[in-house]
Amino acid sequence: MAPPSRSARAAVLASSVQRSKPTPYPSKARSALIRRAIVVGLVIVALALVTISFRSPTAGALHDAQGVGSTVLRPFQIAATRIAQPFRDAYDYVDGLANARADLKRQKQIDRNLRERDIHIAAQAALLPSVLKLLHFVRGRSFPNDFRAISTSVTSPPGGPFAHTLAIDAGSSDGVRLDSPVVSGEGLVGIVSNVFPHTAKVTLLTDPDSFASARDIDTQVRGMVHTGPGGTLILDQVSKQFRVKDGDKLVTAGTHNARYPDLYPYGIPIGTVTSVSATDTATFLQVQVQPFANLGSLESVAVLVPKKPRR
Repeated sequence: MAPPSRSARAAVLASSVQRSKPTPYPSKARSALIRRAIVVGLVIVALALVTISFRSPTAGALHDAQGVGSTVLRPFQIAATRIAQPFRDAYDYVDGLANARADLKRQKQIDRNLRERDIHIAAQAALLPSVLKLLHFVRGRSFPNDFRAISTSVTSPPGGPFAHTLAIDAGSSDGVRLDSPVVSGEGLVGIVSNVFPHTAKVTLLTDPDSFASARDIDTQVRGMVHTGPGGTLILDQVSKQFRVKDGDKLVTAGTHNARYPDLYPYGIPIGTVTSVSATDTATFLQVQVQPFANLGSLESVAVLVPKKPRR
């Protein structure tokens, strides 16, 4: 008898052994659904506990239940806090950056306002010394009692080294008159040569046609101040027999000479003697004068007007 084949034997063995049924396992979707149901249930329980707590805050058993609920929900609270923290940090960073930019913008505007105010104050302070000098001169002892000062600003300074006039912001409507002496805080500037209702033209002391009778207050020597050949001021018509030295101070002398009328009252400061020389053939001393007033950079002047009209 032939032995049974291998396939027949496998069939017999398979039929004789009973296989056990596999144990069923929950699927992943089912597990997730269960977890969600648990979370929802816990949330409902927590809401119920909060509601009951508001209605009966003194119930001891309820507080115990609240403690248990808080303990159960603690991991979820920590997880939620950890998840939300990066978003809060990002919001705080963006909000802080926006506030910092706004603060920087406001600070820059404040700095600009302060800088403009400081510049304005500095600009006003720059005018203060000349104004104080001007007031000191008006109130000083050398000012004649029968003159008053019309203080005004210079609107058009000399246009160059060969220009000897300037414009002022005061005219006939302010009391300015033709041939009125003009001074600064330092000394004599010139004389009013043309008058308009609201402005006036001033011819400077350095103009070739300007002359002023002067007196040396140290030696009482008198002469005539005008522009010399080199374009600088000189004290002319001083005889060689008189003594004039460097550093002497000159003031207006006042005169009734027909050629040089009395345009300037006595005592207005003119300048300082810078050099004295003489030649053998010259009749007069050669005296150079440095004016007190800086005629090239005037910002404010005063026009001297008589308090009472001349008779």
